[in-house]
Amino acid sequence: MARPEGQPGDMTVWASCWARRVRQAAEAPRPRLHPAAAKPAVDKCRAVTMSAGMTEFTPPVAATRPHSFSAHGITVEDPWAWLRDPGYPTVTDADVIGYLDAENAYLDAVMKPHQPLVETLYQEMKARLKEDESTVPQKDGNWLYWTGFETGGQYRKWWRRPVAGGPDELLLDEPTLAEGKEYFRLGAFSVSNNGRYLAYAIDDDGSERFTVRVKDLQTGEQLPEVIEGMLSDIVWTSGDDAFLYGLANDQWRTDNARLHRLGTPVSEDIELYREADEGYRVSVSETSSRKWIVIGTGDHNTSELRLVPAADPTAEAILIAPRKEGREYDVDEHDGTLFIHTNDVDPQFRLCTTSIDAAGDWHELIGPNPHFYMTGVECFQKFFVVEGREDGLDRIAIHRYDDPAVPQRIVFPEDSYAAGLGDNPEYDMDVLRLGYESMVTPGTVYDYDVVSGALTTLKVQEIPSGYDGSKYRTERLKIAARDGTPIPVSIVYPADFPKDGSRPLYMYAYGAYGHAIPPGFSTGRLSLLERGFAFAIAHIRGGDDLGQQWYHDGKLTKRTNTFNDFVDVAKGLIDGGWTSAGRIAIEGGSAGGELMGAVVNSDPHLWGAVIAAVPFVDVLNTMMDAELPLTPGEWPEWGNPIEDKAAFELIRSYSPYDNVRAQDYPPIFISGGLNDPRVTYWEPAKWAARLRATKTDSNVLLLKTNMGAGHGGKSGRFDSLRETAEERAFVLWQLGVAE
Repeated sequence: MARPEGQPGDMTVWASCWARRVRQAAEAPRPRLHPAAAKPAVDKCRAVTMSAGMTEFTPPVAATRPHSFSAHGITVEDPWAWLRDPGYPTVTDADVIGYLDAENAYLDAVMKPHQPLVETLYQEMKARLKEDESTVPQKDGNWLYWTGFETGGQYRKWWRRPVAGGPDELLLDEPTLAEGKEYFRLGAFSVSNNGRYLAYAIDDDGSERFTVRVKDLQTGEQLPEVIEGMLSDIVWTSGDDAFLYGLANDQWRTDNARLHRLGTPVSEDIELYREADEGYRVSVSETSSRKWIVIGTGDHNTSELRLVPAADPTAEAILIAPRKEGREYDVDEHDGTLFIHTNDVDPQFRLCTTSIDAAGDWHELIGPNPHFYMTGVECFQKFFVVEGREDGLDRIAIHRYDDPAVPQRIVFPEDSYAAGLGDNPEYDMDVLRLGYESMVTPGTVYDYDVVSGALTTLKVQEIPSGYDGSKYRTERLKIAARDGTPIPVSIVYPADFPKDGSRPLYMYAYGAYGHAIPPGFSTGRLSLLERGFAFAIAHIRGGDDLGQQWYHDGKLTKRTNTFNDFVDVAKGLIDGGWTSAGRIAIEGGSAGGELMGAVVNSDPHLWGAVIAAVPFVDVLNTMMDAELPLTPGEWPEWGNPIEDKAAFELIRSYSPYDNVRAQDYPPIFISGGLNDPRVTYWEPAKWAARLRATKTDSNVLLLKTNMGAGHGGKSGRFDSLRETAEERAFVLWQLGVAE
């Protein structure tokens, strides 16, 4: 998934990432640009382009080359297939790099007159971020941990100090590690139980193949072991002399769980588990008590978990329950009892328990509720916490082990909000760290006293340039889709907003993988609200905003519900006077970019501007290519068009790239990343090329390819902010709101 709607530095993530189950390194690969190959190819392409008479405001035209494939008796023409470098994942083809470079040069030329607006927006957004932002310290054992930025810093520093008192200790200095690098990302970050060792993982080229290093926090020295190609969490054993991790295989899939003992060669690491199914991925985590390490495997539909003792990870693993197609479950443990959160009998999930000695003998503790979608369970020493959404709104409930049927619910003040557990690393806690925000309320960090029920505010997101929440209103609407299903819509707007159709509206959605978009706060969004926009989040099917069935109703054979919901929400907002056709700017990234591609094909007249970030638009080709690392694992989400003719025909009917046709399209800003394996760079490139060759309008179409970044764009917080400012400037320009 691409960067979610929001801004770098916003307190959307409340946890300070210190729990030992922290910082999941995304399990997806990214291709590499051979550093010596780029410049000559770009120069050659520029020479060819300029000799063809291209001026700086003439869009590049990608050549067509005959290419087709056949399946299920149907032949599909793909004249821009050449944009996939045959040497992928190494990208060296001069024509490919030259075309991407020419598109970037065209974008720079077109946007050059609007750079003052980009700069204005950037400075506005930057002024709303507290540059020396830091998280609220949290106790874990004998230490208090927190992270913080320095003024002007692109990346954070990681700190701790003794609970008993003493000087602050710098654990990891991201700005120093990132110095001189075009891209930097910290992946897994895990401190040993005794607080002595730090194992961390870094990706400095966007490939998402992380390098693990270990630091002795007592001496400040780096240990000699270096593990290349890691793609997982890091979990320490209870003896603090070893940790578990997973390597990416040649297909960039984590199919293993391995044990590394400090001071031993990496070549001697022990493989604890290997997964044979190419669609499954392996993960490592731990229970809240830290007595057990969880080795998990699964895909989008099915999971299978094993437990190994944290004190003896090479002991025979305990299989919780064998994989069963469509059954998902996760597990925590308390005093020898397993707490199993599962969808085995209902998509709303239920909670079961069993003895660890009879792991497969499940007994229902909390049954499924049609109005409550149980999203997770976490055990603490004296109680367990159930999180979920009731009719789409976040709920947190505390249950006592001796009386689990009577929950203690935490009440929040607004009708629409996002809330959840924050960083709670210790097993024996009486005060829980929580996070809360809404579309008008900045991120707030609370401590909740489980005994008294008191909420103590620890921190409210500071907006240095000022913020007056009374200037804005937020509502939760319901708009009927064409099949009669009410679609929730979270909307924020200026207090004086007239519902006469005259104002512009910005509309955001994702709609896939069961990923809900919470109605949270965004400082970057304020630049739109201050210019008279309303901002709407459409909670369309394909996400799990209203439960797992909501997700199922937007995937596989029901995928088109996602697109229809988005269009119907837009039409409902027009009917309600919130805006008018052609005054709606829309944004989606990754699978949400697929959404953008589908709705501009189906209803282009509705949209005044489109931001399609790393858009998954070449769906048919990607799902037909079993050699791509992500494809086998994606078939449960989209269908397998190789084996299933019906899936082939359905995907072909909506795949945005395959359904571009001769019609007027709205202005579109497309972005991609050369080092992005989730949505490979050629998907947005091919889509842009086909749009240019086919569309009948003269509206602006821009393609921006980050040549040194991946799925999330630029990695530094200010660099990322400037990219957002550029996209928002494009929207304001196209809707005639630019000053």
